[in-house]
Amino acid sequence: MAKLLTIQGGKPLQGEVHVRGAKNLVPKAMVASLLGSEPSQLRNVPEIKDVEIVTNLLTIHGVKVDRDSTGGTMTLDPRETYSAEHSEIDAYAGDSRIPILFCGPLMHKNGEAFIPDLGGCRIGDRPIDYHLEVLRNFGAVVDKQPNGIHISAPKGLRGAKLELPYPSVGATEQVLLTAVLAEGITELKNAAVEPEIHDLIAILQQMGAIITVYTDRTIRIEGVARLSGFKHRAIPDRNESASWASAALVTQGDIYVRGAAQRDLTAFLNIYRKIGGEFEVDEEGMRFWHAGGPLKPLVLETDVHPGFMTDWQQPMVVALTQAHGVSIVHETVYENRFGFTNALKRMGAGIQLHRECLGSNPCRFGQRNFLHSAVISGPAELKGADIDIPDLRGGFSHLIAALAAAGTSNVTGIEIISRGYEHFIDKIAGLGADIAISER
Repeated sequence: MAKLLTIQGGKPLQGEVHVRGAKNLVPKAMVASLLGSEPSQLRNVPEIKDVEIVTNLLTIHGVKVDRDSTGGTMTLDPRETYSAEHSEIDAYAGDSRIPILFCGPLMHKNGEAFIPDLGGCRIGDRPIDYHLEVLRNFGAVVDKQPNGIHISAPKGLRGAKLELPYPSVGATEQVLLTAVLAEGITELKNAAVEPEIHDLIAILQQMGAIITVYTDRTIRIEGVARLSGFKHRAIPDRNESASWASAALVTQGDIYVRGAAQRDLTAFLNIYRKIGGEFEVDEEGMRFWHAGGPLKPLVLETDVHPGFMTDWQQPMVVALTQAHGVSIVHETVYENRFGFTNALKRMGAGIQLHRECLGSNPCRFGQRNFLHSAVISGPAELKGADIDIPDLRGGFSHLIAALAAAGTSNVTGIEIISRGYEHFIDKIAGLGADIAISER
């Protein structure tokens, strides 16, 4: 049965939460273990749905996956890998897009891979065309079938010269996971350089890969014949850290995020301080709170790293509904990421969406009929509402709005949030929120 989360809003969130390894790194590190000829150990692993999905996909391919009693350390042994049944892959993949990243490692191990129809959050096109074209450049044969895509490498995988039309994180991960054991040298231009990409590169280098990252978004990979295992502690989840920071700001609360790391939050922290939030840093984490006084409006554009991350945009939009004045947010990464604002408008937020690029720089969505700019007027008196969660980040943003709103909100579809937020209901309750869970 589906769960219903009832929130009585209006209480400041206060206390401490613990953030573990990044959702955007840990599942990819688990996939990387497939490339090794020895077991790997991954630490700081969160208990989230995406980790469960990859664990199941690895298991049906013969990888032995074990977690310690606390769940934070995972051992992955790929020495008896085999091909899984298509029906099993389809059953365990669910609506995740992670199976596409299995292609390179599985072709190196088994000579073939299968990916089912892919799901994921409905925030934009996010086509797998980049991935398939990347694999074809390495020499893979792509066979589209009614129930998915079969990919094989009858002549083996060879290094290639590639240039992405956009610095896609997923396509960059695909190149890295395929190139490290491909014959020859791979050069990737216009690559993504997010912290999670650098952490994945650190893992692959531990395993024996030879990878060079240049300052112009070029990555060079020299293929090797064999990779060993790795022992690695995943970087903390900067997106979850930013989400709790926004929750503190919107609810006029005070939250200490144990595990948060300043180094990967630079762009977020600049905006956080400009709008009226404050933070402190120590060796164990970061404290975030509302500095007092009215929040300030601003103009914000999302961008690839090192810019303001698109996953930070949705929680920050909720904060901007409480700023005194008019703010502008220009989304340049995912064309449909403002769908979540419909619920905010029903709650009383003053938000208008526009097709024009309202930021300082025209983006690839301009003149293409996408509502990718928002004008936000505040402060708004948010009121409780019935909400159905649309996607991961938008869903958590709805929770923040409901926690700050006057009255009662009934939230469905909360299972989506568990894809990237570990034990989020327990954490919210621990911060003093007035919530209840029931079945419906």
